[in-house]
Amino acid sequence: MVKPPTKPLTLEDFLKLPETKPSSEYINGQIIQKPMPQGKHSKLQGTLVTGINEVSESRKVALAFPELRCTYPAGSRSSSVYGGRSIVPDVAVFAWERIPIDEYGDVANVFHTYPDWTIEILSPDQSQTKVTGNILHCLKHGSRLGCLIDPDEHSVLVYPPKQQPELLQEEQEILPVPDLVNDFKLTVAQLFGWLKL
Repeated sequence: MVKPPTKPLTLEDFLKLPETKPSSEYINGQIIQKPMPQGKHSKLQGTLVTGINEVSESRKVALAFPELRCTYPAGSRSSSVYGGRSIVPDVAVFAWERIPIDEYGDVANVFHTYPDWTIEILSPDQSQTKVTGNILHCLKHGSRLGCLIDPDEHSVLVYPPKQQPELLQEEQEILPVPDLVNDFKLTVAQLFGWLKL
Protein backbone atom coordinates (compact mmCIF):
# COMPACT_ATOMS: atom_id res chain seq x y z
CA MET A 1 0.00 0.00 0.00
CA VAL A 2 1.47 3.35 -1.05
CA LYS A 3 0.48 6.44 0.91
CA PRO A 4 1.66 9.46 -1.11
CA PRO A 5 2.39 12.35 1.24
CA THR A 6 0.76 15.71 0.63
CA LYS A 7 4.24 17.20 0.75
CA PRO A 8 7.58 15.41 0.62
CA LEU A 9 8.02 13.59 3.90
CA THR A 10 11.48 13.69 5.43
CA LEU A 11 13.15 10.63 6.88
CA GLU A 12 13.21 12.34 10.28
CA ASP A 13 9.42 12.88 10.13
CA PHE A 14 8.86 9.27 9.07
CA LEU A 15 10.92 7.93 11.98
CA LYS A 16 8.73 9.91 14.43
CA LEU A 17 5.61 8.08 13.24
CA PRO A 18 4.41 5.05 15.22
CA GLU A 19 5.46 1.64 13.88
CA THR A 20 2.83 -0.19 11.83
CA LYS A 21 1.93 -3.87 11.55
CA PRO A 22 3.03 -4.94 9.04
CA SER A 23 6.00 -2.61 8.82
CA SER A 24 6.09 0.46 6.64
CA GLU A 25 9.17 1.52 4.71
CA TYR A 26 10.36 4.98 3.70
CA ILE A 27 11.46 5.06 0.07
CA ASN A 28 12.01 8.21 -1.98
CA GLY A 29 9.84 10.34 0.27
CA GLN A 30 6.94 7.87 0.30
CA ILE A 31 5.60 5.51 2.95
CA ILE A 32 5.09 2.01 1.56
CA GLN A 33 3.54 -0.60 3.82
CA LYS A 34 4.76 -4.16 3.42
CA PRO A 35 2.16 -6.91 2.97
CA MET A 36 1.23 -9.07 5.94
CA PRO A 37 3.47 -12.19 5.90
CA GLN A 38 1.64 -15.41 5.10
CA GLY A 39 2.44 -19.07 5.80
CA LYS A 40 5.16 -19.79 3.22
CA HIS A 41 6.85 -16.46 3.86
CA SER A 42 6.85 -16.96 7.64
CA LYS A 43 8.15 -20.53 7.45
CA LEU A 44 11.03 -19.65 5.12
CA GLN A 45 11.92 -16.53 7.11
CA GLY A 46 12.00 -18.28 10.47
CA THR A 47 13.99 -21.27 9.24
CA LEU A 48 16.49 -19.08 7.37
CA VAL A 49 17.16 -16.93 10.45
CA THR A 50 17.58 -20.03 12.65
CA GLY A 51 19.82 -21.81 10.12
CA ILE A 52 22.10 -18.83 9.50
CA ASN A 53 22.44 -18.13 13.23
CA GLU A 54 23.20 -21.80 14.00
CA VAL A 55 26.37 -21.62 11.88
CA SER A 56 27.42 -18.04 12.59
CA GLU A 57 26.38 -16.82 16.05
CA SER A 58 28.49 -19.15 18.22
CA ARG A 59 31.58 -18.26 16.18
CA LYS A 60 30.66 -14.57 16.43
CA VAL A 61 30.99 -13.96 12.70
CA ALA A 62 27.45 -12.84 11.82
CA LEU A 63 23.90 -12.55 13.08
CA ALA A 64 20.61 -12.79 11.16
CA PHE A 65 17.65 -10.63 12.20
CA PRO A 66 14.03 -11.00 11.00
CA GLU A 67 12.13 -7.84 10.03
CA LEU A 68 14.82 -5.43 11.25
CA ARG A 69 14.48 -1.76 10.33
CA CYS A 70 17.62 -0.53 8.58
CA THR A 71 17.73 3.25 8.21
CA TYR A 72 20.04 5.11 5.88
CA PRO A 73 20.33 8.61 7.38
CA ALA A 74 20.37 11.79 5.37
CA GLY A 75 23.85 12.87 4.44
CA SER A 76 25.13 9.30 4.27
CA ARG A 77 26.35 7.88 1.02
CA SER A 78 22.90 6.29 0.69
CA SER A 79 20.79 9.44 1.01
CA SER A 80 18.00 9.94 -1.51
CA VAL A 81 16.46 13.10 -2.87
CA TYR A 82 14.33 13.35 0.30
CA GLY A 83 17.19 12.55 2.67
CA GLY A 84 17.51 8.84 3.30
CA ARG A 85 15.76 5.50 3.25
CA SER A 86 14.33 3.24 5.94
CA ILE A 87 13.61 -0.36 4.92
CA VAL A 88 12.72 -3.59 6.69
CA PRO A 89 14.29 -6.61 4.93
CA ASP A 90 12.65 -9.96 5.67
CA VAL A 91 16.08 -11.18 6.82
CA ALA A 92 19.01 -8.84 7.48
CA VAL A 93 22.38 -10.47 8.14
CA PHE A 94 25.13 -8.40 9.72
CA ALA A 95 28.81 -9.16 10.15
CA TRP A 96 29.50 -9.44 13.88
CA GLU A 97 31.75 -6.38 14.04
CA ARG A 98 29.10 -4.24 12.29
CA ILE A 99 26.24 -4.98 14.69
CA PRO A 100 25.40 -1.72 16.47
CA ILE A 101 25.53 -1.89 20.27
CA ASP A 102 24.18 0.43 22.95
CA GLU A 103 25.96 1.93 25.96
CA TYR A 104 25.45 -1.35 27.90
CA GLY A 105 27.08 -3.52 25.25
CA ASP A 106 23.71 -4.95 24.17
CA VAL A 107 22.44 -5.14 20.60
CA ALA A 108 21.12 -1.68 19.75
CA ASN A 109 17.47 -1.13 18.95
CA VAL A 110 18.20 1.23 16.05
CA PHE A 111 20.35 0.22 13.06
CA HIS A 112 21.50 3.21 11.01
CA THR A 113 23.25 1.09 8.41
CA TYR A 114 22.79 -1.47 5.63
CA PRO A 115 22.84 -5.26 6.14
CA ASP A 116 25.77 -7.25 4.78
CA TRP A 117 23.30 -9.74 3.30
CA THR A 118 19.73 -8.72 2.56
CA ILE A 119 17.12 -11.42 1.93
CA GLU A 120 13.60 -10.73 0.74
CA ILE A 121 10.82 -13.31 0.44
CA LEU A 122 8.18 -12.39 -2.12
CA SER A 123 4.62 -12.37 -0.79
CA PRO A 124 1.52 -12.82 -2.96
CA ASP A 125 0.50 -9.52 -4.55
CA GLN A 126 3.79 -7.87 -3.51
CA SER A 127 5.55 -5.73 -6.12
CA GLN A 128 8.69 -7.53 -7.24
CA THR A 129 9.99 -4.23 -8.60
CA LYS A 130 9.82 -2.48 -5.20
CA VAL A 131 11.44 -5.43 -3.43
CA THR A 132 14.19 -5.61 -6.07
CA GLY A 133 14.67 -1.85 -5.70
CA ASN A 134 15.39 -2.29 -1.98
CA ILE A 135 17.89 -5.07 -2.70
CA LEU A 136 19.67 -2.98 -5.34
CA HIS A 137 19.75 0.01 -3.00
CA CYS A 138 21.42 -2.11 -0.30
CA LEU A 139 23.99 -3.39 -2.80
CA LYS A 140 24.72 0.11 -4.05
CA HIS A 141 25.54 1.23 -0.54
CA GLY A 142 27.62 -1.64 0.82
CA SER A 143 25.71 -4.92 1.09
CA ARG A 144 27.72 -7.96 0.02
CA LEU A 145 24.79 -9.95 -1.39
CA GLY A 146 21.06 -9.75 -1.98
CA CYS A 147 18.55 -12.57 -2.49
CA LEU A 148 14.93 -12.54 -3.60
CA ILE A 149 13.12 -15.78 -2.79
CA ASP A 150 9.90 -16.58 -4.66
CA PRO A 151 8.04 -19.36 -2.79
CA ASP A 152 5.40 -19.78 -5.50
CA GLU A 153 7.95 -20.22 -8.30
CA HIS A 154 10.43 -22.17 -6.12
CA SER A 155 13.16 -19.88 -7.40
CA VAL A 156 15.79 -17.55 -5.99
CA LEU A 157 17.20 -14.46 -7.69
CA VAL A 158 20.70 -13.81 -6.37
CA TYR A 159 22.12 -10.29 -6.66
CA PRO A 160 25.90 -10.09 -6.22
CA PRO A 161 27.29 -6.54 -6.09
CA LYS A 162 28.23 -5.11 -9.50
CA GLN A 163 27.39 -8.36 -11.31
CA GLN A 164 24.57 -9.84 -13.32
CA PRO A 165 21.82 -11.43 -11.17
CA GLU A 166 21.64 -15.22 -11.17
CA LEU A 167 18.40 -17.23 -11.24
CA LEU A 168 18.44 -20.47 -9.23
CA GLN A 169 15.67 -22.98 -9.99
CA GLU A 170 17.34 -26.37 -10.22
CA GLU A 171 17.02 -28.46 -7.06
CA GLN A 172 20.75 -29.21 -6.78
CA GLU A 173 21.87 -25.59 -7.15
CA ILE A 174 23.54 -24.18 -4.04
CA LEU A 175 22.51 -20.78 -2.76
CA PRO A 176 25.50 -18.41 -2.85
CA VAL A 177 26.24 -16.78 0.50
CA PRO A 178 28.60 -13.95 1.53
CA ASP A 179 31.97 -15.11 2.83
CA LEU A 180 31.07 -14.19 6.42
CA VAL A 181 28.63 -17.15 6.55
CA ASN A 182 30.37 -19.51 4.12
CA ASP A 183 29.63 -22.49 6.40
CA PHE A 184 25.92 -22.05 5.64
CA LYS A 185 25.19 -24.49 2.79
CA LEU A 186 21.72 -24.67 1.29
CA THR A 187 20.40 -26.09 -1.97
CA VAL A 188 17.26 -24.92 -3.73
CA ALA A 189 15.65 -28.29 -2.87
CA GLN A 190 16.48 -27.90 0.83
CA LEU A 191 15.21 -24.30 0.92
CA PHE A 192 11.82 -25.10 -0.55
CA GLY A 193 11.72 -28.46 1.22
CA TRP A 194 11.18 -26.46 4.40
CA LEU A 195 7.67 -25.74 3.12
CA LYS A 196 6.70 -29.43 3.32
CA LEU A 197 5.13 -30.75 6.52
